[in-house]
Amino acid sequence: MQSRSITSSYLDRYRHIAEQASPAEALLPLTGAQRRFVLARRMRPGARPDLVPLFFAFPRGSVDVARLHAAACHLAALHPALRARVEVRRGVPVQRLGAPGGWVRRLPVPPGGPAADTLRRALAAWSSDGPPLRLLLAADDGPGGPRDLLALVLDHTVCDEQSLGRITADLTLAYGGGLGPRDVPALRAAGEAAAYGEAVRLQLAAEERASAPGSLAYWAGRLAGLRPPPVASGAPSGAPDAAGTGSAEHRLPLAEGGARAVAFPAALDACAAAARAAYGDAYVPALGYPWGGRPVMAEPVLGCFLNTVVHPADDAGPDARTTAWWDDLDHADAPFDEVVHAARGAGVPWAGRLDGLLTFEDLGRRPPLRLGDATGHETHLDDRPLPGPFAVTVSYGRDLLVRMAWQRSALSDERAGEAFARLVSTLSATAAA
Repeated sequence: MQSRSITSSYLDRYRHIAEQASPAEALLPLTGAQRRFVLARRMRPGARPDLVPLFFAFPRGSVDVARLHAAACHLAALHPALRARVEVRRGVPVQRLGAPGGWVRRLPVPPGGPAADTLRRALAAWSSDGPPLRLLLAADDGPGGPRDLLALVLDHTVCDEQSLGRITADLTLAYGGGLGPRDVPALRAAGEAAAYGEAVRLQLAAEERASAPGSLAYWAGRLAGLRPPPVASGAPSGAPDAAGTGSAEHRLPLAEGGARAVAFPAALDACAAAARAAYGDAYVPALGYPWGGRPVMAEPVLGCFLNTVVHPADDAGPDARTTAWWDDLDHADAPFDEVVHAARGAGVPWAGRLDGLLTFEDLGRRPPLRLGDATGHETHLDDRPLPGPFAVTVSYGRDLLVRMAWQRSALSDERAGEAFARLVSTLSATAAA
């Protein structure tokens, strides 16, 4: 008798929970992406969640905190995902839609202390109790003159990279219009909740179809060559790292017209080269990258729908890697937990730990955050907690901004520097072509 997939078994258990809940509780199942983040949280000391932070610099005193708080609550009333809380009922994780709320706080900065340190401490102390959308403001007196640093932070279970542009656009409109939660009519709120619930159901249906034996056999074969590097001594992957993190960045010019069609495969090839430089040729590390979108026929709702796809960082050439990547996309809807289970069942020595993460940002899809007459300048904060040993972000705009951050407990600065040099060198050839 054929065993049932993890997704099918989860949905059966969820339906049993939902049947016993009252309609007023507004329960929904978790997408595969949400299940991955919940599982990762439970495996970490202190149960620290994955966070998605954006940082913006504004002229000092240009942000009205009360107006920003109202705008954040407006977003939570408008987008059901921003008022969803994950709960575990009889061992089954579910999400429950609650009342809209936002969290905007001006953080006190010690005299002479940089605002960036204050924001980093606030992120490290993030508690799961509270709204999943929070905005933190800190005054900064850096070399560029007085400014306010605004951190727009979301729990990863309620958003993915596709959601960020919608959030900055809607926050701009709500702040500019002086809108609050009461400006979302009940009929519209109900319609948005129905659309979100339908998108979640359609996503799970797609994931259930992608969990068929043929797809899982593909992933078991695709990942058969994984030879993960040993876990370094020190903090486990994803835990707050006493040794701190390192970072590096580099801008690459793009040829006129841009190589948009090949930008992601090139970034993936470069990230694989960096992983081999970081860990050595004796290992085949597992890289992860987000991929996907909203399910067919679903409304373009805000939420967490992008799946994490696993990529073996072997020594295949760029042409072979790109060909394999296109094949991977035919099976990219298979949830992460299904892929891990299939690989382990086939004897692959991999427990699901990602040795590196790649995120590709198309900046053309993310409008700037404008609060009244002031436009925020997006900036980056180093030395933040990382969800894995190293993470690469490639931001695609008029050029390529390549950033890499690493846990010093997992990679020495020397090793990471070699990996970053390999990353830039590999990507440069394609970016300039």
